Amino acid sequence: MDNIYLLMLIAITVLAVADIVVGVSNDAINFLNSAIGSKALSMRTIMIVASLGIFIGAVYSSGLMEVARKGIFVPGEFYFNEIMFIFMAVMITDILLLDFFNTLGLPTSTTVSIVFNLLGAAVVMSLIKISASDSETVSDLYSYINTSKALEIISGILLSVFIAFTIGAIVQWLSRLVFTFQNETKIKSFGAIFGAVALTAITYFIFLKGLKGTPYYGELKGSIEGNEIYIIIAGFLFWLIFSIAFEKFAKKTILLVVIAVGTFGLALAFAGNDLVNFIGVPMAAYHSYEAWVASGVEASAFSMEVLDKKVPAEPLLLFISGGIMVVTLWLSKKAKTVAETEIKLSSQGSTQEKFEPNALSRWVVKGTTNISYGIDFLLPKTVQDKISLRFQNPELKMGKAERLNAPAFDMIRASVNLMVAGILIAIATSMKLPLSTTYVTFMVAMGTSFADRAWGRESAVYRVAGVLNVIGGWFGTAIGAFVASGIVVFLINWNPRVMTPILLMITVFLLYRNYKSHKKSTNKTVDEDSLVSSDISSVQGVIHESANNISNVVKRSNKIYSNAINGLSKQDLKSLKKNKKQVDKLSAEIDELRDNIFYFIKNLDESSVGASNFYINILGYLQDMAQSLEYISKTSHKHINNNHKKLKFSQVKELKEIDDQLDNLFTEIKAAFDSRSFEQIGQLLQQKKSVFDLVTDKIVKQVARTRNEESSPKNTTLYFSLLLETKDLLTASMNLLEEYHNAHDSSVEPASIAVEEE
Repeated sequence: MDNIYLLMLIAITVLAVADIVVGVSNDAINFLNSAIGSKALSMRTIMIVASLGIFIGAVYSSGLMEVARKGIFVPGEFYFNEIMFIFMAVMITDILLLDFFNTLGLPTSTTVSIVFNLLGAAVVMSLIKISASDSETVSDLYSYINTSKALEIISGILLSVFIAFTIGAIVQWLSRLVFTFQNETKIKSFGAIFGAVALTAITYFIFLKGLKGTPYYGELKGSIEGNEIYIIIAGFLFWLIFSIAFEKFAKKTILLVVIAVGTFGLALAFAGNDLVNFIGVPMAAYHSYEAWVASGVEASAFSMEVLDKKVPAEPLLLFISGGIMVVTLWLSKKAKTVAETEIKLSSQGSTQEKFEPNALSRWVVKGTTNISYGIDFLLPKTVQDKISLRFQNPELKMGKAERLNAPAFDMIRASVNLMVAGILIAIATSMKLPLSTTYVTFMVAMGTSFADRAWGRESAVYRVAGVLNVIGGWFGTAIGAFVASGIVVFLINWNPRVMTPILLMITVFLLYRNYKSHKKSTNKTVDEDSLVSSDISSVQGVIHESANNISNVVKRSNKIYSNAINGLSKQDLKSLKKNKKQVDKLSAEIDELRDNIFYFIKNLDESSVGASNFYINILGYLQDMAQSLEYISKTSHKHINNNHKKLKFSQVKELKEIDDQLDNLFTEIKAAFDSRSFEQIGQLLQQKKSVFDLVTDKIVKQVARTRNEESSPKNTTLYFSLLLETKDLLTASMNLLEEYHNAHDSSVEPASIAVEEE
């Protein structure tokens, strides 16, 4: 049995490296979001500053390593083999859980994950020991678990959610009240003072308060304690002079320095607080193994009281771990997916919302709105007007490309995010509390967004739903970590030699599968038939630009309709299911174009406002086509999926005739739009009657069949539904052609007249 523990130690070490990679992919992006969202600095500069912060911050971790050793359980109550089983289970479940959240693109907490993994594994191992004892009962569980410390950690993490949101909201509200959104003149007047306050707070709490978490604090303790007020005053004066000089000579706002120093400080605080989550368990496992080998006692008889002693972290290991974190920061693609979630939820402008509203988010928004009305009732109207004026955000006329590249929020909010989050994390680090950096940075960002009125009536229900989804994921992390680690430690304890390699192979397989899945989703290229929203600002431009979208819709409609008919005739459930997905994708793309109408109209030239009516009508007809296809596709799938009678040969033959006619019509329409031969549209409109007459003829025939020979109500319902919806599809297509034909004629007519006059 001796070698199994060495193999476990090696496996735990390898898993620790992988855990740093997946953990940093989720957590590290939190301290980059403010700088990325504000676009105050280049991405390269942001990454360099953050990398330096991580390297230096790794030194701060040594004071927190005790959490993994004795913060959750009482080590003296366990033997060496049991401790190794616990550590093995913790590392396996931790890496899988974090990688799962990375793949989903949701920020979660490495601190919560490791704490509840340790708690779950320790509780199950304790219950196993209690069940094997004749004198102990479940009530003795408290003697195995460090309940007071565990509750302190858990309550601190939960409390941080409320505190971070509240303080972030208050500081941002006050900052916006001073600077407003039109802050160019205000920054010139008060920017140096604001920058000095922010930089003083960041440097004091990060560099001085954070030192309490390191073994180096003893050497500086005498100089710091009792002199805090002098240090703060001196720091403020230094940064005030620096801010004034920077703005005068660099001709740039001091907020750039605040964001750079804040990113550095938050990266430093992150490394100092979170590195323990990745290497605390492996280091504890190494010290346990070292003590056991030196003892010469059986693994099942060697008590782990040695873990009660304070053991300093090895600087070399901290340096190596910091290096791995930096490399991951530069290379991880999953980190970008996680970043997108927070930046979209805190964006000042409208954006494509990632989350759908739910009952709880609606209730929260309505409740908050009612509270707001109550406050407005108490405040004098003049005060309300003055406050509203300070929060008035001027609308800028921007095209789609400009909107996509615009900052998600301004530098004032980015500075507040970094300052508040850095201070809160540094305070927790100095108190040796493993605070969740994810919870703090995320909730501070949400608090500042809320105070900045980024969650307006247009977006609040979506943003709140997103925040609730993320918070729900945090609780899922805790519950999932507790249950999963408990199950894994039970399996390992049952048969270590067999279950350990099996669980490791499952871990490798799941990590590889998630990697491939994420790579496939992020590398997905834009389909050549995808619809593209337009920034064109003239009637002629809209007509020609829309031709591409119409051509693509017609091509995809033709294929979807044919696939539905073929799937019905062959009773091919798989192809019908795939066809449903294609319809859903088409509908979603058309909906996205409709969502862009507001910006399209805003971007129009004064002389081309008429293009808006044409564009809106075109989108309406495209949506009508998509709805008809959606009904045809889903009805066909439902019929086959419910195992109803297949269509008769005569019915299939008639549907094929209609499909052939539509195929010819849609092919000609696509060719006309591809070649921009808009004069052919008039000829295509003349084919409407022949296709309509064909569909009407099939309806008459089905009526006769129903009266004389049809015996299946489901078949009759399906057939009539397909024919009627085909007429609707044809009507929408012809209305679209007619709209295009009229708009094109009217747009070229003035040009033709001008040529004739010349």
